[in-house]
Amino acid sequence: MQASRAELLRWQFDLTWSLFEYHLERLEPGDLLWEPGPNCWTVRRGADGSWVPDFAETEPDPVPVPTMGWVSWHLGWWWSVALDHAKGRPPRERTAIAFPGEEAATVAWLRGLRDEWLAVLEGLTDTELDATAPFPWEGDPAHTVAHMVAWVNAELMKNVTEIGQLRLLRASSAA
Repeated sequence: MQASRAELLRWQFDLTWSLFEYHLERLEPGDLLWEPGPNCWTVRRGADGSWVPDFAETEPDPVPVPTMGWVSWHLGWWWSVALDHAKGRPPRERTAIAFPGEEAATVAWLRGLRDEWLAVLEGLTDTELDATAPFPWEGDPAHTVAHMVAWVNAELMKNVTEIGQLRLLRASSAA
């Protein structure tokens, strides 16, 4: 049986998410803010109590190692903006994406983004997959919604790997 493009993209997403669940289910208190070394990007409490991610418009050299919290915020940021584009909403600014902070709240946030994304994937037709995508390649008509969905899958896979590796490093360093 041959899978449609939408079915294949959904299968790839589900596979990646199942790998993510392995790590989400095993997060321990303190995991998100654990710093694996001295040159880290993380999320910090701002003066108003909200979480503020470390960020630079130009990537520093050397690139800081992100904490699980920073990677989780980053994942939530790009995914929220991808959802805005997919749903025809004006995309939010980076600073408008609030990081929840604690492990349980962050897991719930990420699972909520997954649910929103699944609703987008469920309704995609071949015609919609062939439409020009405005994100993440602003103004490039060569990229389609299918490209955007594949990009979300690839970016999610990268972020899942980073979080998983950091979680395993933390667990092994505590042993």
